[in-house]
Amino acid sequence: MMKPSKVVFISQELEKSFNSLPNNDPIKKAIIRAIKDLKRNAFSGIQIPKRLFPKEYVKKYEINNLWKYDLPKGWRLLYTVIGENEVQIISAILEWFDHKEYERRFGY
Repeated sequence: MMKPSKVVFISQELEKSFNSLPNNDPIKKAIIRAIKDLKRNAFSGIQIPKRLFPKEYVKKYEINNLWKYDLPKGWRLLYTVIGENEVQIISAILEWFDHKEYERRFGY
């Protein structure tokens, strides 16, 4: 079932980082496409099992769900869904990184 959502960045710093990417940057274009998809359906990513959550996310953001959206060239965008049972669903982008950094973050 498709669940539309409002998409936000988890912090102003992350939003500034995104806005500072050049408009022709392929990763910025891919993130824009991801945001459009998440606006249409908050659950368009792949859910990550709780046992694999990086401890820093749980500690810093107090998340109870984590989703991965695959970007081109092995990049990943991670987000959490907030207010799933409320009037408005929010997809909060936590960060994006290349595959090597993704593996480092998850301890693979």
